[in-house]
Amino acid sequence: MIRTYAIPCKLNKTICDELNLNSGRIYSHIVSRHWRLLRQKGLWLSEKSLTKLSDLRLADKDLPMHAHTIDAAQQGFFKACKTTRALRKAGFPEAHFPWRAKKFRTTIWKNTAIKFKAPRGHPKLEMSSGAGNRKIQIDLSESLWAMLRFVEVRLVFDKKARKYVWHVVAENGQQAKVANGTNVVAVDLGEIHPAVVGDKSEATIIACRARRHQAQGHAKRLASITSAISRKHKGSRRFKKLVRAKSRMKAQHERLISDMEHKVSRAIVNVAIERQANTIAMGDIRDIADEVKLGKKSNQKISGWNHGQIRKLVEYKAEAEGIKLVLVDEHYTSKTCPNCQYRHKPKGRNFKCPACRFQSHRDVVGQVNILSVFKTGSPGNIPAPSVIKHSVPYDIRRT
Repeated sequence: MIRTYAIPCKLNKTICDELNLNSGRIYSHIVSRHWRLLRQKGLWLSEKSLTKLSDLRLADKDLPMHAHTIDAAQQGFFKACKTTRALRKAGFPEAHFPWRAKKFRTTIWKNTAIKFKAPRGHPKLEMSSGAGNRKIQIDLSESLWAMLRFVEVRLVFDKKARKYVWHVVAENGQQAKVANGTNVVAVDLGEIHPAVVGDKSEATIIACRARRHQAQGHAKRLASITSAISRKHKGSRRFKKLVRAKSRMKAQHERLISDMEHKVSRAIVNVAIERQANTIAMGDIRDIADEVKLGKKSNQKISGWNHGQIRKLVEYKAEAEGIKLVLVDEHYTSKTCPNCQYRHKPKGRNFKCPACRFQSHRDVVGQVNILSVFKTGSPGNIPAPSVIKHSVPYDIRRT
């Protein structure tokens, strides 16, 4: 399996800044040249032609970078264009092609610029900075000595810690496990409770109200500091200080939310392992925020709900355990009674059927109906589980 490992960077900050500045200049030149040609001559050059033009301009500049590191900076624009085309083809016409210049950009060393060496029993990674330039070395921890191969290395600036770190992408040689069962568990993602996961016998409500608390608090703090920035003269010392504070605040929030999402996704996979499942059926809510008009507060909650990231984390963690993830249409799964199939829109967190008086947790009903859709093609054909558990993978009071 290929994984990314973070390693502290001991390089001088001036050298790191210069490397990422050069990567930003190379990327920005590709962007500006592309749009200038399109605007003036109506030409949309291919990746090969535009890269060749960029190489001609860079030929007289002695950049302390490996040729394939320069290629990685240039290819960033074309990868972004490919993503935009895919989004437009998938039905998102508002997706824009990259047009902004970047002052700094993460520098990437490909495997052709990386060598593994072990002088005197101390393994290191040696990365080329171009012919005639001093090579960059990274001391490896013992856990990375047995890697099969190193795919690439990135020089990343940590906005919260205000320092650089190495992101080493390596193949660790581990193989995906084989699932120890044939059961199917369903997952209903939620904005209040991140997920309810289980089968027809048992459901586990994964609670993480700290995530919602942090999201709401961050939105208020962001609005406050943005308002303060708008009252300052652009370019003043106070303006720059507030912009830096805003950047640090956003970076800290992203790290905290990422930690919560990792713990929630791990809890989902652990329940699947416990229930001896080889398949996770997850409700497909990718279009839940499209053209919603639920009011100012509800729109903010829905648009800030990072369900896509949780889905991706669950997918790669489940894959390592030999469990596959399947997306299931979740229409009417929270409205259909699993006891009598009567449909109505529930209020609050409890589901109360007006037809048969059945009662259960609203998200548990959604979970068992997703399982019903996966197995039978429609909701309401599998009764709700009798055993309901609660799990708190992240408690802000204990951190």
